[in-house]
Amino acid sequence: MALCLWLIVVAPVCSWGQRPVDTADSVVFQPQSALTDMEFASVSTYRGPGNTDPRPNNKLPILLWWSSNLFPHFPGDTERVDCAHSSCLVTSNRKVQLYRRTASIVFYGTDFRAYEAPLPRLSHQTWALFHEESPMNNYLLSHNVGIRLFNYTATFRRESDYPLTLQWLPSLDYLLKPTAVPLQEKNRWRQAGLAPVLYMQSHCDVPSDRDRYVQELMKYIEIDSYGKCLNNKPLPDYLEDTSTATGEDRRFMSFVSRYKFHLALENGLCPDYMTEKLWRPMHQGCVPIYRGSSSVADWLANNHSAILIDDFSSPRELAEFIKALDQDDAEYSRYLEYKTPSKITNLRLLEGLESREWGVNDMSKPNYLNGFECFVCDRENERLAAEKAHRKNPKQNLSPQPKMANSSHMGCPLPSPGYGPVEHIDPNDG
Repeated sequence: MALCLWLIVVAPVCSWGQRPVDTADSVVFQPQSALTDMEFASVSTYRGPGNTDPRPNNKLPILLWWSSNLFPHFPGDTERVDCAHSSCLVTSNRKVQLYRRTASIVFYGTDFRAYEAPLPRLSHQTWALFHEESPMNNYLLSHNVGIRLFNYTATFRRESDYPLTLQWLPSLDYLLKPTAVPLQEKNRWRQAGLAPVLYMQSHCDVPSDRDRYVQELMKYIEIDSYGKCLNNKPLPDYLEDTSTATGEDRRFMSFVSRYKFHLALENGLCPDYMTEKLWRPMHQGCVPIYRGSSSVADWLANNHSAILIDDFSSPRELAEFIKALDQDDAEYSRYLEYKTPSKITNLRLLEGLESREWGVNDMSKPNYLNGFECFVCDRENERLAAEKAHRKNPKQNLSPQPKMANSSHMGCPLPSPGYGPVEHIDPNDG
């Protein structure tokens, strides 16, 4: 009986129609998937732009989503995806890790831990990284030694293979929406006692050290701070439950739109890392006072749609500029001219929104998760076809060269004080 059981374990039925990897690829043999032939045959097909790929499921390359918390399909753990040029099977079932047909493993950056990676890495598999979050979520990926583990990337950087730079901007219409509170009403709220500047932040002590800068700015201009960081004013009782929400609550939006200026400081200072902190004030018709992406000017609606902190030599100089703008309705209104379509003059922004194949809250387009897996699917099919052609005629067809990510796909500068030199910071400053 023991002998029979041992044979069952080492020679399972490969319901995916694929042999396990050779011992040259891995020193440890792992059993194949426990999916039955019937379950495999019933794998459904996910949306896609369509292609002419005639292969049945058991001939398609497999993409394995490694994170246990992320699989962009529902229900089940396996799906066929028909992409622009080819098709793949995608799954979250780790039992297929050692399949010869498992061509790529897709990792979610926030969950990626080197000590949990599927090692030894197999020579026939690529690794893909999806990481839309701030670099502070996983600093390893901002270093060359971390990012070079991956062959394909989808990050906030424009240099990544599948850029997510404008992920927090749903559409052009989001910017064009009329100002929530007209300037005349904002001025009345100023006369009633509101500060010109709003600060709403409850995530303190972040790598950008934004609170240190805001604290210095508060010495020179009045700022109403409602969050947990540098709090100096309570929210109205009816907003207490929404203070840490997405900010899309109607009453919350109406309240913060009363302010003429919003401090918009990201938690990390990285090229192309721009979040709702920038786009939401513009959506509401408020002027963002921004620090974050050093390349933000490449993406703004025009050259006077935000005030950039790094354009000023000191918080005092910035405060004087804001005070002058607060007293000059005509000049202030120039910062809201992008609400007129003809005043959005940044071609990079317009082309970026027009050309991206994924959508934000747009059911007519795939989301960026499905878009990225189709990107990987098409690239893997191209790679496998090139390898097959090389094996068939190595003299005529060169072997495809390995592709590796680099620091430009995710890299960020080292953190530094939000204000002043590091030598001036008290050693006991937490």
